[in-house]
Amino acid sequence: MSQMGFYFDQTRCTGCYTCAVACKDWHDIDAGPANWMRVDALEEGTFPDVFVAYLAGPCYHCEKPSCVTICPVDAIEKRTADGIVLVDQEKCIGKKKCNSKCLKACPWEVPQFEDEEGAKMQKCNFCVDRIEKGQQTICVEACPMYALDAGPIQELREKYGDTAEAHGFRNFKKVGPSITFKPKVK
Repeated sequence: MSQMGFYFDQTRCTGCYTCAVACKDWHDIDAGPANWMRVDALEEGTFPDVFVAYLAGPCYHCEKPSCVTICPVDAIEKRTADGIVLVDQEKCIGKKKCNSKCLKACPWEVPQFEDEEGAKMQKCNFCVDRIEKGQQTICVEACPMYALDAGPIQELREKYGDTAEAHGFRNFKKVGPSITFKPKVK
């Protein structure tokens, strides 16, 4: 298996949200609370001593995803071929019926729900439609600062290093997020 994953260069990200907008547009996600790619602004200090960093947050397609094991109807699966974690919305019984167990189980609150009654879980699917055609994920393709990359995690770690820490990111080794960073340091 060639586990897919992400690289994020926190030193290059300017918080433009182009990755998040491109993701929402490509996947035709309604305007509202569901965002498959989130960008968090992390601000510290007071003028003139301030520190600002951004943290891109897709699904990390974990080695041992807690969302998969907790789903009561097996609506979430980790593909054996590439480790991409996908949701079968036909199987999902919705946030109200299962009390959003997948969201509560994920250390990064990646599972997303719209506001309507019976909303089904949705999340980053690693642009599986694009990957299967040999294309790059839409967030990587859209990033004007070249702060993102996606592909086999082992190749990304060989190319960029194996750093699982970044400003604002809590690494939960137990689930094994498929991510490597270039962190922004104060």
